[in-house]
Amino acid sequence: MASNALYDITAAPAANQKISHDGKEYTTVKEGLAYILIPASASTTPQTTPRGENQPQSVFYNPIQQFNRDLSVLAIKAYGDEVIERKKKACERDKQRNLARKKQKKRKREDNDLDTDASRKAGKVDTGDADLEADIEVIVENEANEANQINEAHETANPQSVIRGLDTVMGNGEAQNDIQKVESAKHANLSKPFVPSFTILDALSATGLRALRYAQEIPFTTSITANDLLPAATNTIRMNVQHNNLEDKIRAVTGNALAHMYSLIGEDCKDAKGRPSPSKKYDVIDLDPYGTAAPFLDAAVQSVRDDGGLLCVTCTDAGVWASNGYPEKAYSLYGGIPIKGMHSHEGGLRLILHAIATSAARYGLAIEPLLSLSIDFYARVFVRIYKSAADVKFLAGKTMIVYNCDVGCGAWTTQMIGKNKLAPDKSGKGHFWKHVFSMAPTTGENCVHCGAKTHMAGPMYAGPIHSTSFIQRILTSLPSASKQTYQTSSRIEGMLTGALEEIFSPPANSDSPTCPTKTNKYDPAALDEFPFFFMPSAVAKVIHCITPHENALRGALRHSGYRVTRSHTKPGSFKTDAPWDVIWEIMREWARQKAPVKEAAIRENTAGYRILGLDKKKVATEIKTSGGDDDDTKNNDKAKEEEETNSSDSHRGKREEISEGKKKLEVVFDEKLGRETDKKKLVLIMGVEFRTLKSRVLVRDKYLDTESLEDLLSRGIDHMKIGFKSCELGLSEHKSQVALRSASWEGG
Repeated sequence: MASNALYDITAAPAANQKISHDGKEYTTVKEGLAYILIPASASTTPQTTPRGENQPQSVFYNPIQQFNRDLSVLAIKAYGDEVIERKKKACERDKQRNLARKKQKKRKREDNDLDTDASRKAGKVDTGDADLEADIEVIVENEANEANQINEAHETANPQSVIRGLDTVMGNGEAQNDIQKVESAKHANLSKPFVPSFTILDALSATGLRALRYAQEIPFTTSITANDLLPAATNTIRMNVQHNNLEDKIRAVTGNALAHMYSLIGEDCKDAKGRPSPSKKYDVIDLDPYGTAAPFLDAAVQSVRDDGGLLCVTCTDAGVWASNGYPEKAYSLYGGIPIKGMHSHEGGLRLILHAIATSAARYGLAIEPLLSLSIDFYARVFVRIYKSAADVKFLAGKTMIVYNCDVGCGAWTTQMIGKNKLAPDKSGKGHFWKHVFSMAPTTGENCVHCGAKTHMAGPMYAGPIHSTSFIQRILTSLPSASKQTYQTSSRIEGMLTGALEEIFSPPANSDSPTCPTKTNKYDPAALDEFPFFFMPSAVAKVIHCITPHENALRGALRHSGYRVTRSHTKPGSFKTDAPWDVIWEIMREWARQKAPVKEAAIRENTAGYRILGLDKKKVATEIKTSGGDDDDTKNNDKAKEEEETNSSDSHRGKREEISEGKKKLEVVFDEKLGRETDKKKLVLIMGVEFRTLKSRVLVRDKYLDTESLEDLLSRGIDHMKIGFKSCELGLSEHKSQVALRSASWEGG
């Protein structure tokens, strides 16, 4: 009976609690350390696709985004720890500077007192009142400056009344008491511990769940603004804030998010005396709309702090930035054309970063991508914004066009729009960056590997999309994070570990003036020279051979001296710094050594036909078997002419250059070298690495060959039966791990 009792909204919140407020009944749902109220008619069980009576829940609670919210809390914590430390150090420097300035002024006053002491005693000059009043004015002014720079709450109690009192009652002893009051107030304020401000804007708040979690789980947060356009939404926010007893931290605002953010522009201008006013801009702005965040980017980059503020952006319109169905829509929203193919989601992340970077560059703001993830049906990026006209100049040299062989072999070539060129200075002792025009495209209309026509994608961001140090800070905090609070922490750890390995940092260039080893800062000239991944199954399909085992292919790449890892955006993907020439050479060796191809089954003039060199082999065979008559000679000449004009000429020339000008690539499929050792990225079921098991999976009355759980995830399969052991499996609610539904082992 107690579970059915109705509580008032001021009662201590608890999960599955029944609340009565304004004549309506609600049920409390807990996520993290926050509680939100949903209508009692809605189900409290998280459902990704509410139906029937559960439909109201889709308006108030979106459980599939819990991974997004868990990750956001951890990311803002990692970012905020660094910001708070920086603010404390800046405050300490200001205190020391002000103290030194006051000591200097005190010494000057003492020197002046010694010079005028004789005249005061003789009664010639009496400036004591004026000097005393000036001293008080200095104290008051310095105290006000400190209050503005350190904490708005540290203010003196009506200092102007002290000065006015001195004008009227000077000489009766009260002035000295007032001076002592000012001094005591000053020392009391300085003795208080400094609390740095840390403000967050949840621009599109809906129920306010994000704001509630930020307030509850980020201890150094001082103020959160939860904004929404609909009055009904802000009423819900206020109700949830009241239920969580967070009125002192969260402020609900009804209004247009754009108008609210634009209202902050110019608020931090200098005052009448030329002193900078305290900035009202936010330390963190979170944009999480239904659909694209593109309309909010211009306002967001201007209303977040320009000394390293954090911009968190979610875009759920993957059908625009990661598909080939709406290129015109993608260009209008993100300023670029999406890339077609298996790596479309990686290209989509770079389109979103390109939109943020170009929006910021208009105002002399540069960006540093900290973390960029493609998750399920949406993208989530965390970007640091800072003001630097010099760093903005690097943007053209970090923006690329991609020539994508999407109808052929799947290879790509990148072309930078501008070029950042390192040049020696006049003294010859150092170097500086020149920003110049880029060369014309170095690739032709056709793919250099298979001869197929290529398509353009972009422009898109070409710099690194992750920060190694930022990801490591989040991963370091995960072991101490509560599994009950962050229920998707296992998936977060796996995804961040994969993202961390995606970063192929180039060797440090000691000549570069922006090298991090010299500046201890982000390098604005850094490029990601290997921006996309490839799929072993896709390249095997091109040449019609059996897909290489992951360990074998990984071992061959590592044996050849290249780095290889996975991409977080797609299961079964390979990201490597090996060029496409090497990848195709390894695949040709795989077909020759391990999985011979039936040449007769490969159609002429296809990508696989040319990559395997069958076109060249055919011409050589015809020349060898031809006689000396004129007809055969004409036919051979015609064949040669067609070969010379064929679009695959550049591909053959490239291959011949590699084989003749360099030592032939030795390909060794070393499975031991290619074995994955990081267990964090493996899904374990009852001690068995399911990823390494080969089976046939029954799905919708059809058996599918599979080698890994990742293959199943890539097919969008949520429930499956493993035929060889009658084991039925299903994904957990948040798809962060596999849940064992039922199993019957026949042996072993």
